[in-house]
Amino acid sequence: MTFHAFVTRYLDDMRQTQRRSSRTIEAYARDLQQAIGFFGEDAEIQSLDTLSVIRWVRSLSARRIAGRSIGRKLSALRGVFQEAINQRLIKVNPAVDVRPPKTGKHLPNALSPDAMQRLLDFPINPNDIEAIRDQAIYELLYSSGLRLAEVLGLTVKDMHGNPEEIRVSGKGNKERIVPVGFKAREALSQWLKQRSEWDHGHTDQAFITKKGVGVSPRTVQRRLNLRAQAAGLDQHVHPHALRHSAATHLLESSGDLRAIQEFLGHQSLSTTQIYTHLDFQHLAEVYDRAHPRAKTKS
Repeated sequence: MTFHAFVTRYLDDMRQTQRRSSRTIEAYARDLQQAIGFFGEDAEIQSLDTLSVIRWVRSLSARRIAGRSIGRKLSALRGVFQEAINQRLIKVNPAVDVRPPKTGKHLPNALSPDAMQRLLDFPINPNDIEAIRDQAIYELLYSSGLRLAEVLGLTVKDMHGNPEEIRVSGKGNKERIVPVGFKAREALSQWLKQRSEWDHGHTDQAFITKKGVGVSPRTVQRRLNLRAQAAGLDQHVHPHALRHSAATHLLESSGDLRAIQEFLGHQSLSTTQIYTHLDFQHLAEVYDRAHPRAKTKS
């Protein structure tokens, strides 16, 4: 059955049984008509999945529709899918974990892979200890998708062990293990060789200043933006943009939202969905090609 046909039947049933006020039903009808317009009148209800819903939410957000309004539209959509479950047309509700963007919350723009390469490959003075330290921080932010606070909270002890992974303490002191790429391992190795010159025994933080104390977030922010300007990037680059870019680039190549959720340390998939405002048309195409449970039966 098409989504369009099911919605029509769903609304007719609501009108006949008077389960909602006429005003509520007409509001549902307007919202669901928008969903039909986006998914297509011929779209089968069984073909719609979480990524389909996410793409719709992103299209609404791109039109600057308020988060509260998107939330109302999602509520109507969840009701439709729940009724389809009740009628055994589908098994899971694809809209249940999707949340609207938080009003007023703006995430940093992701850098393109080319811009990221220009930023991280920008030549530094091999005798500049501060630049060597910065390079290790930047590589780790991007390689492992870490929050700046997670990077600056690392200790020297955290750097020992398996060099291909690192254990970090995220929000709520929840620990997770993240991979560390070759470039990041190389940069960390260079920094740790130099760190002892600044270590006065004041702290065991991995990243310190020449005074032997932990690097402040503001210092990293300021120096990263200077690096971006020197590399010829025409945008302000905040440390969180490196984490955001890591998630975006991984999603574009894999389409695996659950894996990215674990990688970023998000409690909820809805946080990952909102956080990664990339081209969901591209993401959906990757998902359809790559995910074994995304393919429709022929």
